[in-house]
Amino acid sequence: MDARVLIAKRAAQEIKDGQLVNLGFGMPTQVSNYLPEGIHVLFHAENGVFGVGPKPKASEALADMTNAGAEPITLVPGAAIMDLATSLGAMRSGRLDVTILGALEVDQMGNIANWAVQRNGKWWPGIGGAMDLCYGTEVVIACLMHADKGGESKIMKKCALPLTGKGCVKTIITDKAVFEVGENVLILKEHAPGVTLEEIKTLTEADFVVADTFCEMKL
Repeated sequence: MDARVLIAKRAAQEIKDGQLVNLGFGMPTQVSNYLPEGIHVLFHAENGVFGVGPKPKASEALADMTNAGAEPITLVPGAAIMDLATSLGAMRSGRLDVTILGALEVDQMGNIANWAVQRNGKWWPGIGGAMDLCYGTEVVIACLMHADKGGESKIMKKCALPLTGKGCVKTIITDKAVFEVGENVLILKEHAPGVTLEEIKTLTEADFVVADTFCEMKL
């Protein structure tokens, strides 16, 4: 299974019926494709849409209906489109139940960095609405590859990149494992199919303990 699909499928299992859910652009946008049967939620796009529907066919896409990643969307019955200021206000005021964000790094204190890398001496591209989502959402789920292309851990003791949100992440889902964020330590809950505990230990910089219920992801 493709690693990004695996992460999206596992993240979808964290969503409960009736919730209002923001999907960050990138990998999290795939989560809506894998909702468990019987789960009905309302998806939010930070650029100003409540009620994001399935991705349209290319021939049916409209340029003025997109998510925050500029990907075409459809609307479900009862959807609402609003200006960005109204959308950000809803994000900051606790209206959202869950936010699923892509990440560059996360750490054992529940910090997340997802907005900037340094190129030519400058940090870019920009923080966007992720900071507001981290502040205003009770449950933040981070989705990312466990290690970078060089094999270096992205699950860290302390994030090295500029933070998007501090102490906000509750659950971390990677292509190797699922962690719950505890008190300055991660709790390893699940491993991906075919991934061993020793492999996770090798690829994880952060301190973690293994849950008594440690098991394979059920996808």
